[in-house]
Amino acid sequence: MIPVFRPTLLAAVAFVASPAAAAFPGQSAPIPAVSRDAGSGISYADLTDLVIASPVIADATIRSAVRLKGADAVGVAPGFTRFYVEADLGALVRGAGGLPPRIGYLLDIAPDSSGRLPKLKKMRVLLFGRPVAGRPDQIQLAAPDAQIVWSSADDARVRAIATALVAADAPPVITGIGNVFHVPGALPGEGETQVFLTTANGAPVSLTVLRRPGEQPRWAVALSEIVDEAAAPPARDTLLWYRLACALPADLPEQSIASLAASDATLAREDYGYVREQLGACRRTRTIRP
Repeated sequence: MIPVFRPTLLAAVAFVASPAAAAFPGQSAPIPAVSRDAGSGISYADLTDLVIASPVIADATIRSAVRLKGADAVGVAPGFTRFYVEADLGALVRGAGGLPPRIGYLLDIAPDSSGRLPKLKKMRVLLFGRPVAGRPDQIQLAAPDAQIVWSSADDARVRAIATALVAADAPPVITGIGNVFHVPGALPGEGETQVFLTTANGAPVSLTVLRRPGEQPRWAVALSEIVDEAAAPPARDTLLWYRLACALPADLPEQSIASLAASDATLAREDYGYVREQLGACRRTRTIRP
């Protein structure tokens, strides 16, 4: 038997700490919360944003969805509808405290391209959220679009990201650029640039670019004080790639190259631009991030 739903009480419990409208000020209306699957092209950066923001990640199947109105739907963006959803837990991808077999949460969704609300019942989803204090059977979605349609591809990517984040050798959060050095070589067009990055935990991270006449520039990233000559650029759609591509500024800050001669500073900027070009854009498709 499905428990009796008391919308006003549950809505208050799930949203009082951080209602959607207050949690994402200045952002555009949330995109449809059930429109993302492997075929919709949700990017690696989008998934990583969600995983980082979500102490609870669950693979679940929606059992019921009750449409909320009036006081229970305060703050819903225009064109969206709020539901109280109950879902059966299939697997817990992340969650130190665990979850019961059935969980509830609030979900704001928009009509699909045909103007109809998606059919939520029996939909298998990946949920990204936070626990609700005092309510172990409730979660609060980490963002208005923090429910995506389950697919084996996204499930595998989410698990890989979650594992990489807690690995002993996980790359640190990049906070900026420190000192930059450029050493010209003996031959015209030869030289080496080192860019030292600042990190949230103080761990060393540096970029090295080597140029030799008649050859393509070579660059690598080091996660220790010692630069490994055999180091290679990070593979795309990995946590190290994300840390760099999604955090590095577009250009070297002036204070980082202030001690360099003008010619060396110019070459350092070019080498840094080459690294940014090789990393590629940190593509995000979501209109709201946690």
